[in-house]
Amino acid sequence: MIRDEPGRVLVNQRTPDKTHPGQWEFPGGKVEVGETDEAALRREIYEELGVLVTAARPLMAFAHEYSERHVQLSVWVVDHFTGTPVGIEGQPLQWVLPAQLRSMPLLAADLPIIEKLESLTTVT
Repeated sequence: MIRDEPGRVLVNQRTPDKTHPGQWEFPGGKVEVGETDEAALRREIYEELGVLVTAARPLMAFAHEYSERHVQLSVWVVDHFTGTPVGIEGQPLQWVLPAQLRSMPLLAADLPIIEKLESLTTVT
């Protein structure tokens, strides 16, 4: 999850050639064999968005079952990065406030992340 100064988060829309086309998700990807979660985060964000992650921290980890596959998610918060995100793979990008996420057609696996965000913003 990439955040900017005003507290918005970056989401990208899945392209027509992917499963669940048109749905929105947090940028990310798969961990390669022998790669740490943090190294995968830095690599995937650079490959997909063209930015260098300079500060990130783990937020949560969980599993999700889609009808066609099982995914393990390691969710990180990117607090600082260099560069301007662009959809290198042709995916549309949008900066949104966390409160706007529930009104978007997000992947089902991203819903626990929204719940976590909401719990963090309600704590005073």
